Amino acid sequence: MSARGLIVAAPHSGAGKTTVTLALLAALRRRGIVVRGAKAGPDYIDPAFHAVATGSPSVNLDTWAMSEKLLDTLAAHAADGADLLIVEGVMGLFDGAAGASGRRGATADLAAHFGLPVILVIDVARQAQSAAALVRGFATHDPAVRIAGVILNGIGSERHRLMVAEPIAALGIPLLGALKQDAALALPERHLGLVQASEHSGLASLIDRLAASAETHFDLDEIIASAGPFRFTAGNRKVSPLPPPSQRIALASDRAFSFVYPHLVNAWRDAGAEILSFSPLADEPPPDHADSCWLPGGYPELHAETLAAARRFHGGLRRFAETRPVHGECGGYMVLGESLEDASGRGHAMTGLLGHSTSFARRKLHIGYRTARLLGDSLIGGAGAVVRGHEFHYASLTSTGGDQPLAEVADSGGVIFEKTGGRRGRVTGAFFHAIAAAEG
Repeated sequence: MSARGLIVAAPHSGAGKTTVTLALLAALRRRGIVVRGAKAGPDYIDPAFHAVATGSPSVNLDTWAMSEKLLDTLAAHAADGADLLIVEGVMGLFDGAAGASGRRGATADLAAHFGLPVILVIDVARQAQSAAALVRGFATHDPAVRIAGVILNGIGSERHRLMVAEPIAALGIPLLGALKQDAALALPERHLGLVQASEHSGLASLIDRLAASAETHFDLDEIIASAGPFRFTAGNRKVSPLPPPSQRIALASDRAFSFVYPHLVNAWRDAGAEILSFSPLADEPPPDHADSCWLPGGYPELHAETLAAARRFHGGLRRFAETRPVHGECGGYMVLGESLEDASGRGHAMTGLLGHSTSFARRKLHIGYRTARLLGDSLIGGAGAVVRGHEFHYASLTSTGGDQPLAEVADSGGVIFEKTGGRRGRVTGAFFHAIAAAEG
């Protein structure tokens, strides 16, 4: 593999990693460079933006949930045929779960594992010379992580840029670019992060503006030169995250059901499975010739009224579940329940295949890595299987129903704290998003 790589990271969330990553991807593609994107950690939304900017699929790379073999397999596939792979970090560069070094889900873990240099994005909207102290700390914190350069975000004026840049230059760390405060480059957000790429009507124009901004304000030649070769520690041996749930998989796919990891779907296809997409929002039932049905997460709470009125979908899914397995993750799990309360407090009848009810009006953030030991058979594994994944939702259970739990889950520190989800007949579901089977 000849592709080289870079990691775009920051000291904290909200510093502008996604903006800078998209600007770089789009500007480099304009140059005729075959560039691909990847995302550190469990994120469904950013990779879809990478795909628009590059014209190629993006991939998640997660050192907490994935084995080294799986990381190497996914990175090698993403970089195959590319000149450059740019990995967008998650949270702050060194932020991650508690645990062994290299397996925390931190962006720094990926930098150390692959031996890739890091471009540090610093939000300087509320500081000036102090940014140099921040850069110095990040550059010296971990000898396994190399800061190749800095891009400033939130510059207020040329005078401001110089005040920030001069003390950073004295550290011997290259300043690779600076973006001014510009609302025209902002990405719209909602409760789970950015508004999805598929819902952004002006995305093509925004990508063009970001590319032009990078061409004007970034040292693209120096950025390209700073990229480094990938270092694989587990060898380039192909490994699958989860076995395909069946030969023909009915996959709900629309604006309400969009949170499915590309590495899972690609692995299923590589294993010979057929993906049959259908849209509950368009009142489509799962295709009758499918062997299983998967309802991924997404935003059913924003489309609860439409989903409640989708009678063909409801009836078709109930008939499907009489003879074949159905599984719902997070948003899909909410739709499998009796009812869903929207943000205004209005209740909507769901499919009733499981007995729980959920509310988006009584919001509470649930977030974090999870290890799930399955208590019964499901499409993500058989009883006793251990799967690594995460939760990220604001919905709350208002009624647990009378179903048997699907899994016993532990947090990232290994502390078992609850039994979760539900299983009834051939139907299973939970708020838990599966990323990969646990090692061993």
